[in-house]
Amino acid sequence: LRQIVTFPELVTSAPLVPATISMWDFDHGTNQRADISTQKISLNNFELVFKTWGDTRVARIRADWLAFGEIKGEDDWTLY
Repeated sequence: LRQIVTFPELVTSAPLVPATISMWDFDHGTNQRADISTQKISLNNFELVFKTWGDTRVARIRADWLAFGEIKGEDDWTLY
C-alpha cells in the first residue's frame, strides 16, 4: 500500500521523515509481519509505504509520521 502525503508547510530541503505504526488490527489466525517506511521524499511530499508478506492479513492500520527539515530563516517558525 502506497499513500502520497503532502507537507502542510514548505521546507527548504527534503526533510527526514520517520514513520511508525500507531494502531494495527491483524487477523489472529495468521502471522503478524509488517514493514512501514517513507520513500520518494521531496520538498512537497513523500510516499508512505506499508508492506506485509506471507499469510499476514490486515483489517486496518494507522501510521504516524514527523518531518524534520530546515526552515527558511530563524524567524520563520511558530511555537505552539
